[in-house]
Amino acid sequence: MSGPVAARTADGSRLHLQHGPIDLIIEAWGAPAEVAGAYRRAWDRFRPLLDELVAELPTLRRPLEDALPGPASPVGRRMAAAVLPFRDRFITPMAAVAGAVADEICAAMVDSGDLRRVYVNDGGDIALHLSPGESFDVGLMPVPHRPALLGKTTIRVEDPVRGIATSGRHGRSFSLGIADAVTVLAADAARADAAATLIANAVDLPRHPAIRRVPASELEPDTDLGARLVTVEVGPLAPEEVRLALNRGVVEAVRMRSDSLIASAVLCLDDKIEVVTARADNRSALGAVALP
Repeated sequence: MSGPVAARTADGSRLHLQHGPIDLIIEAWGAPAEVAGAYRRAWDRFRPLLDELVAELPTLRRPLEDALPGPASPVGRRMAAAVLPFRDRFITPMAAVAGAVADEICAAMVDSGDLRRVYVNDGGDIALHLSPGESFDVGLMPVPHRPALLGKTTIRVEDPVRGIATSGRHGRSFSLGIADAVTVLAADAARADAAATLIANAVDLPRHPAIRRVPASELEPDTDLGARLVTVEVGPLAPEEVRLALNRGVVEAVRMRSDSLIASAVLCLDDKIEVVTARADNRSALGAVALP
């Protein structure tokens, strides 16, 4: 495996960092010297990051247990903290790896700096920094492999959201469910990553003949999911079946929203959409993705 690589995008405004499976797009706003310093800090923190994670993969690939030592690396600890509230279900720290990496690099950039805004995008899982008076627009896509803007929401500095993550069966990781995409807004990207994984898993129709699943270990021998069945194909579904599957995910998202673990979620399956927000009934029509 080649080492870490850094490059500026064609317009010079963004920084692209890549090492193995980690692929980041970063942008910061501020005085030129502040932005340059932030990009240097991002690169310095990024270089050893993958090696730190690889060194403790056995720990990161197993569910958290009180009797065992937790992750030692800073990103590993972010991953463990993100999945800890969900430990009543099967989940390992790997469910939060992309979001935790984005959080770590974002934190390094704003350390000792004076920046108006920052985002770190790790394959669609995004960590944010906002200074007073700033905001950030988030575009929503219903199916990641067929880009089409569904709508957008604006995150303001006063909102308790600094992380966005998307999960589903079309993403980079395996899914136990059938959601095309579940996008979650939460306090940080690692928490949003873990929550999106679980909500996407919950959007499901168990034992449905149109859904093909295989053991995760057949696709990736060292996966943290072991022999658990992951979705590889979804055939035609009746409208009432789509509604049933989405509603199962909504139940999971509403519970997380009620427990203050997420701010909002958008669930997409077969061109149907459900939105869980801060409204009293916890649900909203598309185009009204409200934050607290």
